[in-house]
Amino acid sequence: MTNTFEVKNPATGDILETITRDTPAQIAQKLQAGQEAFQSWKKTNAHHRANLLFKWSHLIQDHKEAIAEIMTKENGKPLAESLGEVDYATSYIDWYAEEAKRIYGRTIPTHADGKRLLVTKHPVGLVAAITPWNFPAAMMTRKAAPALAAGCTFIVKPAEETPLTTIRLAELAHEAGIPTDVMQCVNGRGRIVGEIFTDSPLVRKITFTGSTPVGKALIKQSADTVKSVTMELGGHAPVIVAEDADIDLAVAQTIVSKFRNAGQTCVCANRILVHESISDVFAAKLTEKTKELIVGNGLDDNVQVGPVINEDSYTKIVKQIDDALNKGASLLTGGTYDVNHEKGAFFVHPTVLANVSNEMEIMHEETFGPVAPLTTFTNLDEAIQIANDTPYGLAAYFFTDSYKVGNYLSENLDYGIIGWNDGATSAAHAPFGGMKESGLGREGGTEGLEPYLETKYISIGNFLE
Repeated sequence: MTNTFEVKNPATGDILETITRDTPAQIAQKLQAGQEAFQSWKKTNAHHRANLLFKWSHLIQDHKEAIAEIMTKENGKPLAESLGEVDYATSYIDWYAEEAKRIYGRTIPTHADGKRLLVTKHPVGLVAAITPWNFPAAMMTRKAAPALAAGCTFIVKPAEETPLTTIRLAELAHEAGIPTDVMQCVNGRGRIVGEIFTDSPLVRKITFTGSTPVGKALIKQSADTVKSVTMELGGHAPVIVAEDADIDLAVAQTIVSKFRNAGQTCVCANRILVHESISDVFAAKLTEKTKELIVGNGLDDNVQVGPVINEDSYTKIVKQIDDALNKGASLLTGGTYDVNHEKGAFFVHPTVLANVSNEMEIMHEETFGPVAPLTTFTNLDEAIQIANDTPYGLAAYFFTDSYKVGNYLSENLDYGIIGWNDGATSAAHAPFGGMKESGLGREGGTEGLEPYLETKYISIGNFLE
């Protein structure tokens, strides 16, 4: 088994860098260093931690263009999206720099004379994070920022497809003054590193963004040492376009949700349910706008859709499209590919499918690609039933100008994140996370700090004597 791996540009196949994997012994050493650093880092005052986080954020912004270029080269997303992701990544650091100063305890009215009852908050310990390739900057800072703000030490394993962005962010954290053992990065195969993290008694929390099967395995493995876990797992987001929807708005926002990062996001539109009375108009307008999207190397001007990350992703997307067409779906646009197997470059042109039915794979499996399947419904309860007919519950979207329809859908959709006339819901100050098999816990907002804290209750007797 080789101890190195190549990081390639998915748009060109060019080798960007060869990375050496950490050995199990080296990872164990880093875990030990993180645990030892925790003993002093947890005692630093909140304002000091906040100041270091702000310095880190400012340094990232100072190097924004260079980081975005690294991200586009290793991930493939258009440069404009990478620049936006850098801003999104630093928004988490800025938010939790402020929240570091708002970790409050409380006093509880006593039930007996002479007592004082206190509740205090304390960092959970060494945090191990495993991050995905599709958002290599934001998924790292969304975990690191609250961990460091709470007083935890942090070690991250990035995806082998996209480690360079994470490595650069960690370097800038150290440059900002965050101690090297407080913020660490390891490289290695996911299964091996994951088992080391979950087996180690030094790691007190696992935070993971990725597929539901891997998340389930990490939860099981963490049980033996009763670790805290935060899991942001798979999704299969429905979009419901109600009869009274603003069709132009619904089309524009569906485009934003569906084709960002070539459809390779856990919250992107996967099943588009349109009321039968407006389905033809919606389909025509969505197809028209989809045809305008420019596909190519993310570093080229005006490109809006880059390559898919690798051949496995490409194969899954093609399989879903073929399955839908073979079972009666209509191809409105797309269904074409630019592929170079030798270089490992796979481009899927944005695709719209109509007349999609429930027996097609695309209605049940997360696509993670630029394919928009359209189906119809006759009433809201039917739309809700179709939308909820999945083990996932991360994000859902609907479009209506009726507050009654909107409230009804909001109440009855089993999803942790809901966009009402909005296809871009994420924000650092709002909780992000799913229901059912889409995960455990929340990231972002005030809710995103709690998983990194332990609650301690202190009962003081003989207090007034």
